[in-house]
Amino acid sequence: MAGQQMLKFVSVERDMPEKRPPNLRRTDFHEIYAEYADAKAKEQSSRCSQCGVPYCQTHCPLHNNIPDWLRLTAEGRLKEAYEISQMTNTFPEICGRICPQDRLCEGNCVIESSGHGTVTIGSVEKYITDTAWEKGWVQPIKPHAERTESVGIIGAGPGGLAAADVLRRQGVQVTIYDRYDRAGGLLTYGIPGFKLEKDIVMRRNDQLAQGGVNFELNCDVGVTISFADIRAKHDAVIIATGVYKTREIEAPGVGGKGLERAIDFLTASNRKSFGDAVEEFDNGRLNAQGKRVVVIGGGDTAMDCVRTSIRQGATSVKCLYRRDRANMPGSQREVQNAEEEGVQFEWLTAPKGFVGDPVTGVMVQKMRLGAPDVTGRQAPEVIEGADYVEDADLVIMALGFEAEDLPTLWGEADLPVNRWGTVKADYVTGATEMDGVYAVGDIVRGASLVVWAIKDGRDCAEAILEKMNASAAIAAE
Repeated sequence: MAGQQMLKFVSVERDMPEKRPPNLRRTDFHEIYAEYADAKAKEQSSRCSQCGVPYCQTHCPLHNNIPDWLRLTAEGRLKEAYEISQMTNTFPEICGRICPQDRLCEGNCVIESSGHGTVTIGSVEKYITDTAWEKGWVQPIKPHAERTESVGIIGAGPGGLAAADVLRRQGVQVTIYDRYDRAGGLLTYGIPGFKLEKDIVMRRNDQLAQGGVNFELNCDVGVTISFADIRAKHDAVIIATGVYKTREIEAPGVGGKGLERAIDFLTASNRKSFGDAVEEFDNGRLNAQGKRVVVIGGGDTAMDCVRTSIRQGATSVKCLYRRDRANMPGSQREVQNAEEEGVQFEWLTAPKGFVGDPVTGVMVQKMRLGAPDVTGRQAPEVIEGADYVEDADLVIMALGFEAEDLPTLWGEADLPVNRWGTVKADYVTGATEMDGVYAVGDIVRGASLVVWAIKDGRDCAEAILEKMNASAAIAAE
């Protein structure tokens, strides 16, 4: 049966879900890809070669059992496919939408190297779990028994939520502390709706709350509650704050009006999508409508900013990146989507300074790629005498994120951090040198992917449960 259903990559071409036309999708914040129909999901899943060494699974941070749930989908056993998918992934419908599959599972698909085009793994993953929610297969969190131990989690982003899910299913009492008014972290306020519609995130938040996870929102550690107080309340604490400090540049004109941080711009836009009153948006400061927008950076955050600007009604949107297209860190799929929607990319360019206050332009210097640096990538070099000014009314800095100074903010000089400000923690268990304190996600790795934060949260929760069970066994002797 399985053999008849699979290995159809020779006769069946790769076919992504239908993408809405650019002239329609650039006018709203709805997701741009349609959902697979059941027959199409089966067809595309049947292209999997069921190879003996599944590189897709190996290159997935969560090591999702991709070949098995593709086979089950091809055979029409969708509920079983969902059950296998959710065994290793807390939020498969979110990863299916926002993971850079072209750099992970799909980018390492065996049949791609043979010229047949990768299996559309992300789209099938999204379809499986969306269908599971629709059919009522996603079960509420109901621990078999309640435990007395409690864990406090600082940060309601993907790492913190994943850890909470694992712990709560085992009956541990869980409280999540977050500075924002809604849980989800960057899933809620960082990633735009055209990549991840917010009801998808709110649905998971509701599942956790209904399952007994306590959310303490609008809670700023170090201000409204101390880190020491949180430690005193719980048997263990997980730091899952992410990294939110924007990398700055030093150049003439920095600090003038019209130069904005990417996180502020995206948060304001996402708040408007919830119907919130956002003064900085309403007064035009964080609103691209009618403006010439320049975004500086080449990562996925920069792509979110340029595509958001298009939807807000910017008169023009340009992205400056100091390397060429082949060497940019963001998803090539996102670059293509942005170009289709009207974004102009200025490759091999870097800002030298800014004109006017409020800003009227960016002083741009042209670059070329020289000898490789210590990372092996060709280092950009300035081409002398090739400077020019790019007109701009709004400049958005999307240069990446760094860790906040947690020891100072929290008044915890003993919190172990490295020279980059990220928390020193074991990469498997998340344990730090402080007794009962763990850390996961970007606050350990530096700015990284959602899927890595989910993995870290799950692994850390398992390590905490193992330690709790060992302690309980000793106490019972």
